[in-house]
Amino acid sequence: MWFKNIRAYRLTSPFDLSPEALGEKLTARPFLPCAKSQAVAMGWEPPLGEESGELVHAAAGRLLIKLKREEKLLPSTVVRELLEEKVAEIESGQARKVYRKERLSLKDEIIQDCLPRAFSRSTHIHAYIDVRENWMFIDSASASRSEELLNLFRECVGSFPVILPQVNHAPAAVMTAWLANRSLPDDFELGQEVELREPGEEGGVVRCRGVDLLSEEVETHLNAGKQVARLALEWDERVQLVLAEDLCLRRLKFAEELMKENEDIPEADTAARLDADFALLADAITGMQGRVVTLFGGEVE
Repeated sequence: MWFKNIRAYRLTSPFDLSPEALGEKLTARPFLPCAKSQAVAMGWEPPLGEESGELVHAAAGRLLIKLKREEKLLPSTVVRELLEEKVAEIESGQARKVYRKERLSLKDEIIQDCLPRAFSRSTHIHAYIDVRENWMFIDSASASRSEELLNLFRECVGSFPVILPQVNHAPAAVMTAWLANRSLPDDFELGQEVELREPGEEGGVVRCRGVDLLSEEVETHLNAGKQVARLALEWDERVQLVLAEDLCLRRLKFAEELMKENEDIPEADTAARLDADFALLADAITGMQGRVVTLFGGEVE
């Protein structure tokens, strides 16, 4: 339940569906396992477990949802070997060359033939809409997985205009200045990990982990013109994170004191515990996201 990553999207217009209305719309795409010849299946599940039965959990102006994704595991090496065998068989048996278009067609046939026998892997992605603050937060560091969730959400609800947050000050430049000037905002502390990149598409990348980020080693790279692309931080003694220049918050680790605040709720009451944990989580995330945006000069109007 505790998010491990945050990819935030700004709603460009208020979200006006009630929890009940949203839940009704999501029933159009409940999760169904992959069919025999289906490579990927996606759909919605109750975020607080099957016992609740509700596809939307509402609390304090926030709407929690959960996407389940099942994918058939078909190694590319297996497909490639079978394809080469088939091509060799055709070329030797029919004395002709197999060209690209036919190879692609053969590859599709092989994949469809193998899918029913392939193993599958399931993953879950939680997300929630903060209706009052006009944010959607997705528990994924992957842009493509986040877009999958958004696209399926739009299929169910129709229009859902969102954009990635746009800030006034370049995050890479601001984070670089923090290290170069040895000066962080008062409510942040440095971790022990940084990714430094040279400007330009073909610039070099240096990753340092488990080191003092104010050391001469890191300073040398900064003096050579490299900029901070990712930086490990701790915010307000509540959350450890890796902040990226795209404003994605990775590898979140919430303080034990925060996670233990609901220990008085009996473990048997799973739904109540998850509900209380979600309230703590959402308060921390909304506060942290607002602070991060402020650090980089606020959002572009």
